[in-house]
Amino acid sequence: MNFDLSDDAKTLKDAARKFLDARAGPPVARKVMNDGATHDAQLWAEVVDQGWPAARVPEAHGGLGLGADEACVLAEEIGRSLAPVPLMSTLAAIEALLIAGTEAQQAAWLPKLASGEAVGCIAWAEGSNSPTQMPVTKLDGGKLSGTKSPVIDGLVATLAIVTIATPEGPAMAIAALDGTTREKQDTLDLVRPSAKIAFNGTSAEALGTAADWVRLTERLAVLASWEALGTADAAREMTVAYAKDRVAFGQRIGRYQGVKHKLADMYIKAELARAHALHGCWAWGAGAPELSQAASAARVSSLDALRFTAEEAVQLHGGIGFTWEQDCQFYYRRNRLLAASIGSRAHWSDRLVRALENRNKAAA
Repeated sequence: MNFDLSDDAKTLKDAARKFLDARAGPPVARKVMNDGATHDAQLWAEVVDQGWPAARVPEAHGGLGLGADEACVLAEEIGRSLAPVPLMSTLAAIEALLIAGTEAQQAAWLPKLASGEAVGCIAWAEGSNSPTQMPVTKLDGGKLSGTKSPVIDGLVATLAIVTIATPEGPAMAIAALDGTTREKQDTLDLVRPSAKIAFNGTSAEALGTAADWVRLTERLAVLASWEALGTADAAREMTVAYAKDRVAFGQRIGRYQGVKHKLADMYIKAELARAHALHGCWAWGAGAPELSQAASAARVSSLDALRFTAEEAVQLHGGIGFTWEQDCQFYYRRNRLLAASIGSRAHWSDRLVRALENRNKAAA
């Protein structure tokens, strides 16, 4: 059993890193933040030209037909570069259609998402930290009623995967966002703005079942874990570089044992999270029954690694770490966004415990 990435995925990762090193990073994130923009439109056009939104779309619908490995490395590099583009939300919407879409729904939307003509988002939050809590939003007679907030990339999206209440639990609907009432929702992350979306009779179609929504959240947890890994790695590398350069009391602070231990702890937590993320990627790609366990473990460990790294990066940068001009804020803010993107750490810890209990019962 090989949990490592495929050679094709490694090649894509190298290419994505080279591209984003040249075109993204904190300066680009800062410009979007200062301008109050929804995203970097020019960078998004270039990302579309690279074919990244088409990665998971089948060739029959104009995509590349790539696997979970490729989606995960793209998530990692987006997280690493802080790229202000709606790629992760679009990949999430594509995954929902792959899991639960009818042939007609896939034919209608997958080519548009692959080509960048449409931008997707996942609208599930209603003030809860659990994506499996019954939503208030309903689909009745092909019309949606309810409000979702915050919706990451909801200001730029043209298509939404919306959670709705059903007798079996939360399920999904698919809706074009033309004519919906949208307003900016303030969150800590100023680089990927969120929206409050009101569905007042918005036309929509049911998308799969409640079980399909659960399956989607597991895949999205794996994707989010890779994005968090990339963000944590970038924050750690920035902090290591600073520790090698900053002089205090006559020597570089990286020589102090207390600083070394913090940097080592960052690395250890990231490597533990990477092991879980690789397991989650394999379970997703292989369709393995332990995906629930692997996704939950990847989600929890990646959140732990990113939170520790983002917070310690601020501390180790000393007084300037708290300033607006310093880049520590981007990693700390992204940490808070990802911590709520598909359910809280507490939610995924609980799912991990239940998955382990079910595994032990099956083995008994």
